[in-house]
Amino acid sequence: MPSITSLKARIIFNSRGSKAIEIDIISDSKYVGRACAPSGASVGKHEAQSFPDDNPEKALDVFKSNSKKFVGLDAEDPKAIFDVLRNIDNTETYSKIGGSIAYALSIAAIESAAKALDVPIFKVLKLTKPYRYPFPLGNILGGGAHAGPGTPDIQEFLICPIGARNIMEALEINFTVHKQVRKVIESIDKRFTYGRGDEGAWAPNVNNDEAFEILEKAVKNCGFTLGRDISIGIDFASSSFWDEKKKAYNYARQGIIRDTEEQIDFTNDLINKYKLIYSEDPVHEEDFQSMAIITKKNPQCIVTGDDMLVTNANRIEEAAKYKACSGAILKVNQTGTLYDAMQFADVCIRNNVKIITSHRSGESTDSHISHIAIATNSKMLKSGVLGGERIAKLNELLRVGEYDLIEGMADLSST
Repeated sequence: MPSITSLKARIIFNSRGSKAIEIDIISDSKYVGRACAPSGASVGKHEAQSFPDDNPEKALDVFKSNSKKFVGLDAEDPKAIFDVLRNIDNTETYSKIGGSIAYALSIAAIESAAKALDVPIFKVLKLTKPYRYPFPLGNILGGGAHAGPGTPDIQEFLICPIGARNIMEALEINFTVHKQVRKVIESIDKRFTYGRGDEGAWAPNVNNDEAFEILEKAVKNCGFTLGRDISIGIDFASSSFWDEKKKAYNYARQGIIRDTEEQIDFTNDLINKYKLIYSEDPVHEEDFQSMAIITKKNPQCIVTGDDMLVTNANRIEEAAKYKACSGAILKVNQTGTLYDAMQFADVCIRNNVKIITSHRSGESTDSHISHIAIATNSKMLKSGVLGGERIAKLNELLRVGEYDLIEGMADLSST
């Protein structure tokens, strides 16, 4: 049992230049685990609160006044960290101590334990076997909250290298298409400045329809076939353009307003036209009924909840009653601690909902989510394409192969 002997915390900066909490946990006086909490731009209203009163310094002060309570705990036991945190802060969203503290504490602890036990993190978590590589879900072209004015309303246009035989080939396919998308954009916009969004996706001045055309052309130019080598996915982030007063989805950048029925039809049409393998948050975060309609209509597509579920076990239980989602995003910082996230993963597995472990738009160079994806039998790892903080997660997938514990790629057809 690796025992926590000391802790340190500090404020550093994430990939957007915003303040973030980083924590070191030392077990048995020599095994250092370190984790930095990420943050999102598209945030569900049920997510854990990053900082009390949006104040990183206050979160740090609360941690320092309570840090001794974690000394002596088993670093290998996420529930032990969770229990102490809940004694300090029993609010639903960690509003007293901050979700960033909860995240960094629990992740740093498990990394420290893995070093003490001399095993990879995914083996310490040991939720599922056999261990398989998730497919890298690459954000190739972006809009919405991750890009800027003039970009598509839809937040992410993604690719999944479904024909890849191994993780190296999968990553190479994503990089190849990303480079080709730039060339296609250049061919239609001679003033393209190579602008990219928070997650490394190209951010061109195009609408939603043009974005799909660019992606289709890039895939073809690379010699790949849609539906065989590569499949397209999208993240609507539709809560960000849902108008509660008008009860409509306002695609302001394209000048289109859709009511709920029209949004359902629009989603179904896109899935059918582009043979989408993945559709995230096609309706707003409270509309379980519409989500269920889309899921039932499209069994070949992983209809995924993010803002709707916020990695919350109670939310996925509710969604399961409606059969609202065939996929679920797992973001540890949405729910607070690693223990919370693993409880969520367990509910997903029991309800045959595919897990997609995901980064956030504001990231660090930590690579823990690569291990969490493997441990939870995630079908995909959503971690961007380019940028040091994105590449860190992808390169870690290559490193874990050295343990000879991974049995090929995930099975996208079942959990």
